[in-house]
Amino acid sequence: MLPTAVHNATRTLRLTSRPQARGKASIEPARALLLPPVASRLVIDHDNPVGTGRRWMHTAKWRPVQVLDDWVAKEAHPVSLRQLMVFGRSLTEARLISSANYVRTELPTRIAHRIRDMQRLPYVVVTNPHISDVYELYYTAFDTFRRIKEVKTLEDNERLCKEISKMLRAHLTVIPKLAMGILECSGLMPAAALDHFMNTILRSRISRRVIAEQHLALTETFHAHWFSPGARLSESEFIGEVFIKCVAKDVIEHCAKAIQDLARSANEPDTKVPEIKIVGHLDASFPYILSHLEYIIGELLRNSVQAVIEKHQQSKDPNSEPPPIEVTLCEAQQHVIIRISDQGGGIPRDVLPYLWSFGKGPLKNQRLENLGQVPLMAATLQELRVDDRNLTGLQSERSGHDSSLSSLSTRPPNLRLGMGLPLSRVYAEYWAGSLELHSLEGYGVDAFLQISKLGNKNEQLATRAAMDAV
Repeated sequence: MLPTAVHNATRTLRLTSRPQARGKASIEPARALLLPPVASRLVIDHDNPVGTGRRWMHTAKWRPVQVLDDWVAKEAHPVSLRQLMVFGRSLTEARLISSANYVRTELPTRIAHRIRDMQRLPYVVVTNPHISDVYELYYTAFDTFRRIKEVKTLEDNERLCKEISKMLRAHLTVIPKLAMGILECSGLMPAAALDHFMNTILRSRISRRVIAEQHLALTETFHAHWFSPGARLSESEFIGEVFIKCVAKDVIEHCAKAIQDLARSANEPDTKVPEIKIVGHLDASFPYILSHLEYIIGELLRNSVQAVIEKHQQSKDPNSEPPPIEVTLCEAQQHVIIRISDQGGGIPRDVLPYLWSFGKGPLKNQRLENLGQVPLMAATLQELRVDDRNLTGLQSERSGHDSSLSSLSTRPPNLRLGMGLPLSRVYAEYWAGSLELHSLEGYGVDAFLQISKLGNKNEQLATRAAMDAV
């Protein structure tokens, strides 16, 4: 027997769309109804003979399909860190205007692809209230940016920047809403398909934030009192959001201190926190978006520190010092590899199969409850709070400038959302890197983060609507 939600969606489809072949209605994509509904509410259906009689009621909003089709037909144009650096190194008014027009056309193209992906989801999934809210946010942003005319002056650019900032703030709700929607829809689609959708949409979200925040940062630099148009920026500085010489040891030390402070805040005052040692090629450096690297390293260290604390508290001598966490840096010709090794007992066997999944795994209800307490999420290390203050990013310490979203979202340090590892892998793979974990059950975990050293790899994103490109 079909689940209740599928049964109801099937009944709705039979009433609202063209006749379907028997057994296919429940998986008919939402686009069969022109566009998916954008408002949902849960009601009690007393006449429903299946399950509890709970179902979603929807109100559909008509929109011109042809406009979206025109933008879906366009391909996104990925960029590399090196391109971002070279373009912004000698910043002039003409280059700033050129950057504005790239963002003006690229944002609606990338958003349109993800809207089409959502339209291809089964109807019962896309009408989930959380996913429906994300759809509405995306369509509003698409409709706004597609109408912006060519940027020709600095005043035009200022108006564009205001719209970009507004979109970035509005979309802080996207990650928790998507995560809750995916969890609630587990069982209505294969887990692998849900995870593929989530990975695609999150990677695209990162890509939009990169080009949007890069342009905002270049605009801020151009209007800074100290800036001289055309002057080359120093190698030690940021070019927009790109840190030209990101020294791995410095980032890890900064994250280690932040995570140790978090551990002391989240545990008892007398809790012994493990030392974090850094060995290997201590001068290894590479260009990178610093907030991405801080998030990945922060999540890996956070998991290791908490695992070591919990295992040590159960040991024969909990008053002794816990075993240290060792971070090894390895610099090769084209890559930098960061290995984080702990003695926290490894990953439980029942959790291991769901390590990289957004929608499956134990404690689903607890994860939903925790996500409900995080209405806004930028997925940065800085949004974690210690002693009623947000953590400070290394970017802020070095340049006096921080991400435009760093102060807009907060979450308590002991609230586990169950998505740190899969989201860290999305960040790692975005710039053609990788993240792998090897667990030795009963002993500990080795995490391997590989980063492209040269910055010449394009952002890894679907250049077209993922399901139209098959």
